Amino acid sequence: MDSDDVLLIALDAPEPSDECIVGGKAAKLARLAAAGFRIPKGFCLTTRAYELFAEEAEIAAAIGMELGRKPLDDMRWEEIWDAALRIRSRFLAQPLSELLRKTIAAGLSQLDLSASLAVRSSALGEDSAGRSFAGLHESIVGVRDPAAVEDAVRLVWASLWSDAALLYRKELGLDPAHSRMAVLVQEMVHADRSGVAFARDPRDTRRGHAIIESVPGPCALLVDGVVDPDRWELDRESGAVITWLPGQRDDSAEPTPLLDPCDLEAILETLLAVEQHFSWSPDMEWTGRAAALTVLQARPITTATPPEDDKRSWYLTLRPGDARLQALRERVANQLIPALERESQALAAEDLDGLDASGLADAIDGRREALAKWKRIYWDEFIPFAHGVRRLATYYNDAVQPKDPYEFVGLLRDQPLLAAQRNQAIASLARQLAADEELRTAVDDLLARCAGSLQLQTLRHELTDTIAGAQGFVAGFEDLNERFLDITYDNTRLHDSPEPMLRNLLELASQPQVRGDEEPQPKRSAADLEARLLAAVGAERREEALDIIATGRISWKLRDDDNLLVARLESQLLRALEAGAARLADQHRLDADGPPEASHAEALARALRDPAAAPITLEGRAAPWKPDASHHPPGETPRQLIGQPASPGVGTGLVRCVHGHDDLGRFRRGEVLVCDAIQPTMTHLVPLACAIVERRGGMLIHGAIIARELGIPCVNGVRHAAEILHNGDLVTVDGHLGIVTVGAPEFDLELGVEPAP
Repeated sequence: MDSDDVLLIALDAPEPSDECIVGGKAAKLARLAAAGFRIPKGFCLTTRAYELFAEEAEIAAAIGMELGRKPLDDMRWEEIWDAALRIRSRFLAQPLSELLRKTIAAGLSQLDLSASLAVRSSALGEDSAGRSFAGLHESIVGVRDPAAVEDAVRLVWASLWSDAALLYRKELGLDPAHSRMAVLVQEMVHADRSGVAFARDPRDTRRGHAIIESVPGPCALLVDGVVDPDRWELDRESGAVITWLPGQRDDSAEPTPLLDPCDLEAILETLLAVEQHFSWSPDMEWTGRAAALTVLQARPITTATPPEDDKRSWYLTLRPGDARLQALRERVANQLIPALERESQALAAEDLDGLDASGLADAIDGRREALAKWKRIYWDEFIPFAHGVRRLATYYNDAVQPKDPYEFVGLLRDQPLLAAQRNQAIASLARQLAADEELRTAVDDLLARCAGSLQLQTLRHELTDTIAGAQGFVAGFEDLNERFLDITYDNTRLHDSPEPMLRNLLELASQPQVRGDEEPQPKRSAADLEARLLAAVGAERREEALDIIATGRISWKLRDDDNLLVARLESQLLRALEAGAARLADQHRLDADGPPEASHAEALARALRDPAAAPITLEGRAAPWKPDASHHPPGETPRQLIGQPASPGVGTGLVRCVHGHDDLGRFRRGEVLVCDAIQPTMTHLVPLACAIVERRGGMLIHGAIIARELGIPCVNGVRHAAEILHNGDLVTVDGHLGIVTVGAPEFDLELGVEPAP
């Protein structure tokens, strides 16, 4: 058989395998085995096996469609993750051919199936001297039966197109037509010590030092960051220990080294032997002690650092393992979110008018520092915890293999989101207006008379003094304002601007049926989906599955709530800034042509503390957003815009672009909502829209989530959507295909029908 047609090669085959057939990882292990090093017994499915599977599943066409909507460099990481999830589901949906199943069975017949197996990636170019791409591709351990091996092989193949790998697409040379992945299947070696070792210090390879790290148990505990390792620095020549740093573990006893001197000697000896064999300094994963030392992997040490503006390494930190997610769940849900709520409530209750100038300056500084602190926590802990939802998605899809890769979202329903509670309160007020024509007319007249200057106090007096049934509505609106609208949008406190919300309520009230408070009707209930997952994973993994579900649900709720709670802190900073600016203006010590912004906090606080200081001018205001017309020729608009199908359905209507606070109250029922991204602070507009178009992409961003729940077509990930489309443009939004058609629908053009606005 021609080498290009070989599907399986044993790692201990007499002839070393070509790296273009078995990938970098397998090729190096095979060479080590041939040189007499101890490695786990196993075999490699060659790149030809991947090619056969890809041909049968039409993988290249599917990947081309996913990555062809717009350049990968223009995709946000949420969009990349979505594309990777759908590609992964495509791999799982395609069964292996009889030939591939027999090939895997032949390889397994040479292994000890009473022990668990590891199924690992061996991509072309992986573990090279230039780049290791460690952690980008899948490794699945603890696999025990042939069917599970087949599933694991498909998952490893799919990981060639994971979100992490796609971020490194150029370096990996990923091309749907030519990319290939080999797969290692090996017996797992169980030992009480494992770790990694470097023949030279990767921080400075010129030094004559080697580094050894060890954890109790399998190496995955170290690689995944679950257990803090012991760390030794050794002299390469003499083997003498230069430093030893014990790992931080939950053990109150005096720390003792995990490895004995003979273990360190064996690891260093192996490191140097591998170095001599390959003529490069290795980064080696190992398990076992002294004479039983087994090499799991060896690759050249890579020391290149990414450019400062490279966000890819940061993105990889947003994929914490299960142990890290559990720790984040405890900290975020039980400590951070309650603390954030308490702090925002305390700031909202503070009487700023009763403070003297110095106290008001302190209030500004305190709020500025609090906001900065919570924004750091948001990036460092809240955002990584959001991975809990994505972890649930891949876990559910891997186990259940549903036709719809987003079926898992049904597990997340019925969570008491702040935004959902707010939208239910809004829907209740809209129903009151819809049922009371006199009240509705009075609110409309009041908005016309007080355009741009309506205050809550005026609303209360005008309505309760003239309309008999207005008291309940006014009380409900004030409750909505205090509970949910003490937030900022476009540097404006919604709490102090009741007009946009009142106009939205009038629009909602004009609908035949108020949308926003009805319960979504999923095809399967959350309980059904949970039972389906538990049945798929089996009894031995039941607790693991329940824990992942719990983490996903809490992550789902808090990823929405944390935005609103941080926005409330921003609102309280603006409240203090406005109070400080008003006080300085009363003293004729302020020159300003608009409300203060967060960037003015230090200047305002300094002026309040120094009554003798000269008047100040508020400069450095953020420029208002303006469309950039450079993305298309003057006077022309593309006929079709391509994005991501985020919510199914087709809707036709006139465009309403929402760029800032003033646009909130201009939105009308039946319009197409076009924006950069629907933020949690503006999701109350969604029930009014006939369709949604967003620049930002992703199936799990706020706009897509709410659109699917309400059955509203949504296309997101449309480049320059809010710049190319203009208010009043007629568009058709196809949420099935991810296409926005500008102008009359095709069938209207063919019939010569003038579409109604």
